Amino acid sequence: MNGMKTAMLLAALTALFMGLGYVFGGSGGAMIALIVAAGMNLFTFWNADSIVLKMHDAREVDARSAPEFYGLVAELARRAQLPMPRVYLIESANPNAFATGRNPEHAAVAATTGLIDRLTRDEVAAVMAHELGHVKNRDTLTMTMVATIAGAISMIANFGMFFGGHGENRPNPMVAMAAVVMAPFAAMIVQMAISRTREFSADRAGAEISGNPRALASALAKIAGPAQAIPSVASERNPAAAQLYIVPTGVSDLFSTHPATEKRIAALMAMDASQAPAGPTAAVRRASALDPLRK
Repeated sequence: MNGMKTAMLLAALTALFMGLGYVFGGSGGAMIALIVAAGMNLFTFWNADSIVLKMHDAREVDARSAPEFYGLVAELARRAQLPMPRVYLIESANPNAFATGRNPEHAAVAATTGLIDRLTRDEVAAVMAHELGHVKNRDTLTMTMVATIAGAISMIANFGMFFGGHGENRPNPMVAMAAVVMAPFAAMIVQMAISRTREFSADRAGAEISGNPRALASALAKIAGPAQAIPSVASERNPAAAQLYIVPTGVSDLFSTHPATEKRIAALMAMDASQAPAGPTAAVRRASALDPLRK
Protein backbone atom coordinates (compact mmCIF):
# COMPACT_ATOMS: atom_id res chain seq x y z
CA MET A 1 0.00 0.00 0.00
CA ASN A 2 2.85 2.38 0.83
CA GLY A 3 4.47 1.72 -2.54
CA MET A 4 1.16 2.25 -4.33
CA LYS A 5 0.61 5.62 -2.63
CA THR A 6 4.12 6.67 -3.56
CA ALA A 7 3.60 5.68 -7.20
CA MET A 8 0.32 7.61 -7.31
CA LEU A 9 1.91 10.73 -5.84
CA LEU A 10 4.83 10.60 -8.26
CA ALA A 11 2.35 10.12 -11.10
CA ALA A 12 0.49 13.23 -9.89
CA LEU A 13 3.72 15.25 -10.00
CA THR A 14 4.47 13.95 -13.49
CA ALA A 15 0.94 14.85 -14.63
CA LEU A 16 1.37 18.34 -13.20
CA PHE A 17 4.67 18.61 -15.04
CA MET A 18 2.92 17.62 -18.29
CA GLY A 19 0.08 20.05 -17.61
CA LEU A 20 2.51 22.92 -17.34
CA GLY A 21 4.16 21.77 -20.55
CA TYR A 22 0.76 21.88 -22.27
CA VAL A 23 -0.06 25.36 -20.91
CA PHE A 24 3.21 26.79 -22.16
CA GLY A 25 3.73 24.73 -25.29
CA GLY A 26 0.52 22.97 -26.32
CA SER A 27 0.44 19.24 -27.05
CA GLY A 28 4.07 19.33 -28.13
CA GLY A 29 5.02 20.92 -24.83
CA ALA A 30 3.12 18.24 -22.92
CA MET A 31 4.99 15.49 -24.80
CA ILE A 32 8.32 17.15 -24.16
CA ALA A 33 7.42 17.50 -20.47
CA LEU A 34 6.53 13.78 -20.32
CA ILE A 35 9.87 12.82 -21.86
CA VAL A 36 11.72 15.17 -19.51
CA ALA A 37 9.82 13.82 -16.47
CA ALA A 38 10.53 10.21 -17.45
CA GLY A 39 14.20 11.01 -17.98
CA MET A 40 14.34 12.87 -14.70
CA ASN A 41 12.80 9.94 -12.81
CA LEU A 42 15.25 7.50 -14.40
CA PHE A 43 18.28 9.73 -13.80
CA THR A 44 17.25 10.41 -10.20
CA PHE A 45 16.67 6.69 -9.55
CA TRP A 46 20.30 5.92 -10.32
CA ASN A 47 21.87 9.11 -8.99
CA ALA A 48 19.66 10.12 -6.04
CA ASP A 49 22.45 9.94 -3.48
CA SER A 50 25.09 11.81 -5.48
CA ILE A 51 22.60 14.57 -6.42
CA VAL A 52 21.78 15.37 -2.81
CA LEU A 53 25.31 14.92 -1.45
CA LYS A 54 26.86 17.20 -4.06
CA MET A 55 24.13 19.74 -3.40
CA HIS A 56 25.33 19.90 0.22
CA ASP A 57 29.10 19.67 -0.44
CA ALA A 58 29.11 16.60 1.81
CA ARG A 59 32.42 14.93 2.68
CA GLU A 60 32.56 11.15 3.07
CA VAL A 61 34.16 9.89 6.29
CA ASP A 62 35.25 6.47 7.49
CA ALA A 63 36.49 4.70 10.61
CA ARG A 64 39.84 6.47 10.33
CA SER A 65 38.74 10.06 9.65
CA ALA A 66 35.73 10.09 12.02
CA PRO A 67 35.96 7.02 14.27
CA GLU A 68 33.26 7.93 16.82
CA PHE A 69 30.65 9.10 14.36
CA TYR A 70 31.30 6.30 11.86
CA GLY A 71 31.32 3.70 14.64
CA LEU A 72 28.05 5.06 15.98
CA VAL A 73 26.34 4.72 12.59
CA ALA A 74 27.82 1.24 12.14
CA GLU A 75 26.37 0.09 15.47
CA LEU A 76 22.95 1.54 14.63
CA ALA A 77 22.97 -0.10 11.18
CA ARG A 78 23.79 -3.42 12.84
CA ARG A 79 20.86 -3.03 15.24
CA ALA A 80 18.55 -2.13 12.36
CA GLN A 81 19.81 -5.13 10.36
CA LEU A 82 20.75 -2.84 7.47
CA PRO A 83 23.82 -2.84 5.21
CA MET A 84 26.40 -0.29 6.31
CA PRO A 85 25.55 3.00 4.57
CA ARG A 86 28.13 5.50 3.41
CA VAL A 87 28.63 8.18 6.03
CA TYR A 88 29.05 11.91 5.33
CA LEU A 89 29.70 15.11 7.24
CA ILE A 90 28.62 18.56 6.09
CA GLU A 91 30.39 21.71 7.24
CA SER A 92 27.36 23.78 8.18
CA ALA A 93 26.17 25.53 11.33
CA ASN A 94 22.59 24.54 10.49
CA PRO A 95 21.87 21.54 12.78
CA ASN A 96 20.41 18.87 10.55
CA ALA A 97 20.76 15.39 9.06
CA PHE A 98 19.32 13.39 6.18
CA ALA A 99 19.46 10.05 4.40
CA THR A 100 19.48 9.37 0.67
CA GLY A 101 19.99 6.54 -1.82
CA ARG A 102 17.81 4.38 -4.05
CA ASN A 103 17.68 1.42 -1.64
CA PRO A 104 19.28 0.14 1.60
CA GLU A 105 22.16 -1.36 -0.38
CA HIS A 106 23.04 2.05 -1.87
CA ALA A 107 22.15 4.33 1.04
CA ALA A 108 24.05 7.22 2.56
CA VAL A 109 23.48 9.20 5.75
CA ALA A 110 24.81 12.66 6.49
CA ALA A 111 24.90 15.04 9.43
CA THR A 112 26.04 18.63 9.72
CA THR A 113 28.78 19.70 12.08
CA GLY A 114 26.22 22.07 13.58
CA LEU A 115 24.06 19.12 14.65
CA ILE A 116 26.96 17.23 16.18
CA ASP A 117 28.20 20.28 18.06
CA ARG A 118 24.79 20.88 19.69
CA LEU A 119 23.78 17.37 20.73
CA THR A 120 24.95 14.74 23.18
CA ARG A 121 26.11 11.38 21.93
CA ASP A 122 22.76 9.74 22.75
CA GLU A 123 20.91 12.48 20.88
CA VAL A 124 23.17 12.17 17.82
CA ALA A 125 22.59 8.41 17.89
CA ALA A 126 18.83 8.94 18.00
CA VAL A 127 18.93 11.37 15.06
CA MET A 128 21.01 9.01 12.94
CA ALA A 129 18.69 6.15 13.91
CA HIS A 130 15.82 8.26 12.56
CA GLU A 131 17.67 8.59 9.25
CA LEU A 132 18.28 4.85 9.17
CA GLY A 133 14.55 4.49 9.80
CA HIS A 134 13.98 6.29 6.49
CA VAL A 135 16.40 3.87 4.84
CA LYS A 136 14.68 0.86 6.39
CA ASN A 137 11.26 2.17 5.30
CA ARG A 138 12.63 2.82 1.80
CA ASP A 139 11.65 6.48 1.91
CA THR A 140 14.90 7.93 0.64
CA LEU A 141 14.47 7.37 -3.09
CA THR A 142 10.96 8.78 -3.23
CA MET A 143 11.84 11.83 -1.14
CA THR A 144 14.77 12.67 -3.40
CA MET A 145 12.79 12.11 -6.60
CA VAL A 146 9.94 14.28 -5.36
CA ALA A 147 12.38 17.04 -4.40
CA THR A 148 13.90 16.93 -7.89
CA ILE A 149 10.61 16.94 -9.81
CA ALA A 150 8.98 19.53 -7.54
CA GLY A 151 11.99 21.79 -8.05
CA ALA A 152 11.65 21.40 -11.82
CA ILE A 153 7.92 22.20 -11.67
CA SER A 154 8.60 25.40 -9.74
CA MET A 155 11.29 26.36 -12.24
CA ILE A 156 8.98 25.85 -15.23
CA ALA A 157 6.16 27.74 -13.52
CA ASN A 158 8.46 30.68 -12.78
CA PHE A 159 10.02 30.91 -16.24
CA GLY A 160 7.29 29.53 -18.50
CA MET A 161 5.91 32.98 -19.27
CA PHE A 162 9.26 34.03 -20.70
CA PHE A 163 10.02 30.89 -22.69
CA GLY A 164 6.53 30.01 -23.96
CA GLY A 165 5.45 30.07 -27.56
CA HIS A 166 5.05 33.16 -29.70
CA GLY A 167 2.02 34.67 -31.42
CA GLU A 168 -0.90 32.23 -31.51
CA ASN A 169 1.14 29.56 -29.78
CA ARG A 170 1.80 31.77 -26.78
CA PRO A 171 -0.24 30.63 -23.73
CA ASN A 172 -3.30 32.53 -22.62
CA PRO A 173 -1.97 35.12 -20.12
CA MET A 174 -4.62 34.33 -17.51
CA VAL A 175 -4.05 30.58 -17.75
CA ALA A 176 -0.29 31.03 -17.65
CA MET A 177 -0.53 33.31 -14.63
CA ALA A 178 -2.72 30.76 -12.83
CA ALA A 179 -0.12 28.08 -13.60
CA VAL A 180 2.69 30.29 -12.29
CA VAL A 181 0.81 30.79 -9.01
CA MET A 182 -0.76 27.36 -8.51
CA ALA A 183 1.87 24.90 -9.76
CA PRO A 184 4.36 25.41 -6.89
CA PHE A 185 1.52 25.06 -4.37
CA ALA A 186 0.28 21.87 -6.02
CA ALA A 187 3.79 20.42 -5.98
CA MET A 188 4.13 21.39 -2.33
CA ILE A 189 0.85 19.67 -1.43
CA VAL A 190 2.09 16.43 -3.02
CA GLN A 191 5.38 16.75 -1.12
CA MET A 192 3.53 17.18 2.16
CA ALA A 193 1.35 14.15 1.44
CA ILE A 194 4.48 12.06 0.97
CA SER A 195 6.58 13.38 3.83
CA ARG A 196 4.41 14.14 6.85
CA THR A 197 3.23 10.61 7.60
CA ARG A 198 6.68 9.24 6.85
CA GLU A 199 8.34 11.43 9.46
CA PHE A 200 6.20 9.91 12.19
CA SER A 201 7.12 6.44 10.91
CA ALA A 202 10.82 7.31 10.80
CA ASP A 203 10.64 8.76 14.33
CA ARG A 204 9.16 5.53 15.61
CA ALA A 205 11.67 3.41 13.70
CA GLY A 206 14.53 5.59 14.94
CA ALA A 207 13.36 5.29 18.54
CA GLU A 208 13.18 1.51 18.18
CA ILE A 209 16.63 1.29 16.59
CA SER A 210 18.31 3.53 19.17
CA GLY A 211 16.20 2.22 22.04
CA ASN A 212 15.84 5.79 23.31
CA PRO A 213 12.69 7.71 22.26
CA ARG A 214 13.43 10.40 24.86
CA ALA A 215 16.82 11.16 23.28
CA LEU A 216 15.21 11.73 19.87
CA ALA A 217 12.56 13.96 21.44
CA SER A 218 15.32 15.94 23.19
CA ALA A 219 17.29 16.25 19.95
CA LEU A 220 14.25 17.57 18.05
CA ALA A 221 13.59 20.13 20.79
CA LYS A 222 17.20 21.33 20.65
CA ILE A 223 17.55 21.69 16.89
CA ALA A 224 14.07 22.81 15.77
CA GLY A 225 14.66 26.51 16.50
CA PRO A 226 18.26 26.76 15.25
CA ALA A 227 17.39 24.79 12.09
CA GLN A 228 14.92 27.54 11.17
CA ALA A 229 17.10 30.44 12.30
CA ILE A 230 20.44 29.40 10.79
CA PRO A 231 20.52 29.49 6.96
CA SER A 232 21.09 26.33 4.95
CA VAL A 233 22.85 27.14 1.68
CA ALA A 234 21.59 23.97 -0.04
CA SER A 235 17.92 24.56 0.82
CA GLU A 236 18.17 28.22 -0.16
CA ARG A 237 19.35 27.14 -3.61
CA ASN A 238 16.67 24.43 -3.87
CA PRO A 239 13.83 24.86 -1.33
CA ALA A 240 12.45 21.41 -2.18
CA ALA A 241 15.56 19.91 -0.55
CA ALA A 242 14.29 21.00 2.88
CA GLN A 243 11.93 17.99 2.95
CA LEU A 244 14.96 15.68 3.21
CA TYR A 245 16.06 17.02 6.60
CA ILE A 246 15.03 15.66 9.98
CA VAL A 247 13.87 19.21 10.75
CA PRO A 248 12.95 21.40 7.74
CA THR A 249 14.61 24.77 7.46
CA GLY A 250 13.43 28.12 6.17
CA VAL A 251 9.70 27.27 5.96
CA SER A 252 6.65 27.98 8.10
CA ASP A 253 4.68 25.20 9.80
CA LEU A 254 1.81 25.77 7.34
CA PHE A 255 3.94 24.91 4.31
CA SER A 256 6.31 22.44 6.00
CA THR A 257 6.68 18.95 4.61
CA HIS A 258 7.05 17.71 8.21
CA PRO A 259 4.56 17.45 11.08
CA ALA A 260 4.84 20.09 13.80
CA THR A 261 7.87 19.35 15.97
CA GLU A 262 5.71 19.54 19.10
CA LYS A 263 3.52 16.70 17.79
CA ARG A 264 6.55 14.58 16.99
CA ILE A 265 7.98 15.15 20.45
CA ALA A 266 4.64 14.30 22.07
CA ALA A 267 4.44 11.03 20.12
CA LEU A 268 7.99 10.10 21.14
CA MET A 269 7.36 10.91 24.80
CA ALA A 270 4.24 8.75 24.72
CA MET A 271 6.30 5.96 23.22
CA ASP A 272 8.93 6.42 25.95
CA ALA A 273 6.26 6.30 28.67
CA SER A 274 4.84 3.07 27.27
CA GLN A 275 8.30 1.48 27.43
CA ALA A 276 9.09 2.66 30.97
CA PRO A 277 9.78 -0.18 33.42
CA ALA A 278 7.33 -0.77 36.25
CA GLY A 279 10.05 -0.66 38.90
CA PRO A 280 12.59 2.04 39.74
CA THR A 281 13.86 3.80 36.65
CA ALA A 282 17.20 2.74 35.31
CA ALA A 283 20.17 4.99 35.85
CA VAL A 284 20.39 7.74 33.27
CA ARG A 285 23.24 7.17 30.87
CA ARG A 286 25.94 9.78 31.05
CA ALA A 287 25.73 12.13 28.07
CA SER A 288 28.97 12.79 26.27
CA ALA A 289 29.82 15.17 23.46
CA LEU A 290 30.49 13.58 20.10
CA ASP A 291 33.39 15.09 18.23
CA PRO A 292 33.97 13.14 14.99
CA LEU A 293 36.51 15.67 13.76
CA ARG A 294 38.47 15.53 17.01
CA LYS A 295 38.76 19.30 17.26
